[in-house]
Amino acid sequence: MSGLTYSRVYSDINKHKPREYWDYEKYQLTYGNQKNYQVIKRIGRGKYSEVFDGKIAKTQKDCVVKVLKPVRKAKIRREISILENLRNGPNIVQLYDVVKNNTTGMPSLVFEHVDNRDFRQLYPSFTDHDVKYYMYELLLALDYSHANGIMHRDIKPHNVMIDHKQRKLRVIDWGLAEYYHANKEYNVRVASRYYKGPELMVDYRLYDYSLDMWSTGCMFGEILFMIHPLFKGKDNDDQLPKVARILGTNGVYEYCNKYRVTLSSNNKKLLGKHRKKTWEKFINPENKHLCHEVALDFLNKLLVYDHAERLTAQEAMDHPYFDDIRLEREKKKKLEQEKKEDMQEEY
Repeated sequence: MSGLTYSRVYSDINKHKPREYWDYEKYQLTYGNQKNYQVIKRIGRGKYSEVFDGKIAKTQKDCVVKVLKPVRKAKIRREISILENLRNGPNIVQLYDVVKNNTTGMPSLVFEHVDNRDFRQLYPSFTDHDVKYYMYELLLALDYSHANGIMHRDIKPHNVMIDHKQRKLRVIDWGLAEYYHANKEYNVRVASRYYKGPELMVDYRLYDYSLDMWSTGCMFGEILFMIHPLFKGKDNDDQLPKVARILGTNGVYEYCNKYRVTLSSNNKKLLGKHRKKTWEKFINPENKHLCHEVALDFLNKLLVYDHAERLTAQEAMDHPYFDDIRLEREKKKKLEQEKKEDMQEEY
């Protein structure tokens, strides 16, 4: 038994793009003037960067400055070229400028500012409609990215900024993102531990956009059940066993058999034997207003071991869970069209 070794959607996007679109090794960096921006205070620190609140000097408009730490030039070129190629995409954070840090000589990226609220405080306040609304907004960004031949590879709450007052969502931190080419082997040391897809944990390197859909499913489960994280592995080796305790161990072995992946004896030992559990065991009086049958069905179709059987971003948006959202969007579009026609008639 063998599985599909390439994505069932958008598999040849980059094949039909000019080489300069995806060949970031040859991407030419051009820099703006660092004096155009003021750094105010540090708001975050990661493995590859430090992030600051900032201001655009001329307008005093808020911005975010991501100061990169010394890493391979190719990685920097990849992130910037991806941000440029996704520019103006729905719910993709906007890159304003790239400037060079006078002290380190490393590039700093200047982004739009999002008045984000910590997800640990925000998610528990969500209504059923809020969850649907923001999940749909996230899927819009992912489908746009995938349709442009790009995997994010690090979807998690920290990388999904939400300005709840303006009902605005932005997907940030494209530092681990990569261009997808069918049947290419990719590094499995991507994504954050709690959001790693099973393909990464069994060292399957021919993965694709569906990795982002697993991570989205983990996020969705956290929001539904009001727990963080959904699968809490104490380290990378412990992550798959934590998933298997809920989704069962049979699925892991079926997956490995289908894709001809050999599990190490240590992995087998850590996995143990577990039967698949139902999501109903996670429902309690605090979260039951979110955990209706259609929501659980949607979750089940994202958190699937076999990456080829997970919903794609487009299929996810078509799921009955989003019926209300699609109807709202259609009504809004119709109203905007009518308004536009009325204005044209006036002129």
